[in-house]
Parts: sequence; C-alpha cells; structure tokens
Amino acid sequence: MTSASAALPQQPGRTKAFLRLVMIEHSVFALPFAYIASLTAMYQWDRNIHWGRLLLVTLAMVGLRTFAMAANRIIDREIDARNPRTAHRELVTGAMTVRHAWTGALIALVVFLGAAALLNPLCLALAPVAVIPMVVYPYGKRFTDFPQAILGLAQAMGPVGGWLAITGAWSWNAVVLGLAVGIWIGGFDLIYACQDVEADRRIGVRSVPARFGIPAAIWGARGCHVVTTALFAWYAVLTGAGAFFWLGLLIVAAAFVYEHTIVRPHDLSRLNRAFFSVNGFIGIALFVCALLDLLVRGLTV
Repeated sequence: MTSASAALPQQPGRTKAFLRLVMIEHSVFALPFAYIASLTAMYQWDRNIHWGRLLLVTLAMVGLRTFAMAANRIIDREIDARNPRTAHRELVTGAMTVRHAWTGALIALVVFLGAAALLNPLCLALAPVAVIPMVVYPYGKRFTDFPQAILGLAQAMGPVGGWLAITGAWSWNAVVLGLAVGIWIGGFDLIYACQDVEADRRIGVRSVPARFGIPAAIWGARGCHVVTTALFAWYAVLTGAGAFFWLGLLIVAAAFVYEHTIVRPHDLSRLNRAFFSVNGFIGIALFVCALLDLLVRGLTV
C-alpha cells in the first residue's frame, strides 16, 4: 500500500453502509409494541409464549421497517443532498449506491413477505396494505403539510400486525394500541422536523414546522403525546392489564413530561436527546412492564 492510498478514507463495507443507511438500531421504537400486542394475544389465546411466532413477528417487523427506511432514503436522496444536516447520508456521499440500496430494500421486503406467509394467510393477504404507507410517506412531504400523519399510520400497523400474527383474527384492542403508537411516533417526528425548518422552507419540503412554525409543531407534539397516554390507558382497560402495566404507563407519562421539558420552541439544543434517548426508553420501559404484567397474570414462558 502506497502512502497516497493509505491516506484515502476507507469506505465502509456494503452491509455496514446499508445498516447505517436504514439506522437499524431505530427498530427499538416500534418493535416493543409489536411484542406487547403479540404477547397479549398469546396470553388471551392459551397463556403460552410461542417463540417461533415471536421470531417471525421480529423478522416481519425488522424486514418491513428496513424496506421502508431504505425506500425513504432512496426517494429523498436529492432532498438530503440539499440539507446540511442530511448531506452526510450514505446515498449522498457515495458510501452506498442506489442499486445496492434497492437490493437491500428488496431483500428486506422478501424477508417481510416470507415471514407474513409463514405466520398465517391473513397476514400475507394484508402485507401489501402495510407496505403502501411506507412508500407513500417519503412523497408526503411533497404534497401535504402533514407527512407525520402518514408516518403515524404506517407505524400504527405494527401492533395490529403483531396481534394478527398470533390469532389470525382482527382485534380492536390492537387497533387502539396501534393508534397510540402511531400518534406517539407522529408526535415526536413533529419535534424532530423542527431542526430542518430553514432548509425545508428553502428547498420546498412541506411539514408542520415549515408551514406553521416551530411553536405550533411543539404544541402539536404535546397534544399527540397526551392522546397517546390516554390511548395506552384505554388499551390497558380493554385488555384487563394489571399493576405492572399501569406502572409502565406512569413511567411513560413521566418520560413525556421530561421530553417536553427539555425541548422548547426556542430551545432545540437537546432535541436529539429527546428524540433518540427518551423515545427509545419509552418503548423499552413499557414493554418490560407489560411483559412483567403478563407473566404475573399467568403467561407461561
């Protein structure tokens, strides 16, 4: 190796670059709620944890989310190149080609469809319905000021799918949990979008903060999280949840209060802490408490 070649920056491997592209670690936001729905359905079904089905739920969730993120990055690559915050993303810098990104996205889609097929016929039949909002969402910022609503709809499908995966039947309980998750994620995406207001207005990207201003977006997020908390409580009542679940809900409510204490309309300096740390904690905390609650009530490992 010559000194000149040694000085060149080393590009990450394709797999590593793809995982960075789709931010695989962010599965922590939605996956715990698919588990809550799946485990609750198992409890109501025969009170046993079916590990094979839980593995298929995991593959389906991660596969669909990976496809959605890859498609999002591919569709938005020209917008990302014009925004200083996103100009380092792999499709902009050349660390990942569009062809390789599509290859990874299609593999993830096959994993999702394969897992859905192995679960039950209804999951496979409804799989395309889950894919549609994942593809529509990145285009939403081009035709509506409320793309977070599309994101929320996409994320709401996780718990519904988790319940369907176990029972093969529709459940309005799962819909309530799905709405809670969708409104929660749509709410914190309102906060996240605040950091791009200037770039979005310059580029022509549409969003609530770009259209109505940061204060309106922050207040909208607060309203979303109040509704989320109420829906979590409604889900607890519908499923006969016990003390541990209600403890988890108190923890979630406290986390929401903390999140909106550190993010204010005129102070976004701790936005990343609110987005990544607090919201990641919310999903894990409620899942742990929900699992403990189900185990105490008789769910068998």
